[in-house]
Amino acid sequence: MNRLVLGVLCGVAFGLIDVLMTVFGKHPHVSRTMLLQAFSSRFAIGVLADGYAATASDPGGRGRGPAISLPDAFGLNSYVGVLGPVSVP
Repeated sequence: MNRLVLGVLCGVAFGLIDVLMTVFGKHPHVSRTMLLQAFSSRFAIGVLADGYAATASDPGGRGRGPAISLPDAFGLNSYVGVLGPVSVP
């Protein structure tokens, strides 16, 4: 399978999973902006980390997911909730 297609498919899957975690989580109010931010962040992780970097020739790509999510973790002040799902190989 083409790496770009794999990255897009993984990005959509990761984005939908994160949106579902946001909707069914313990947030006092869920806005469209919050859902868009959650989806776009995880979509970027899927495309960049899985599609291009996480290949046998570049094993350092696994660290790019948490690196991309670090600003979200700082902004939301939720390190385990944000960095936990992207740290799982």
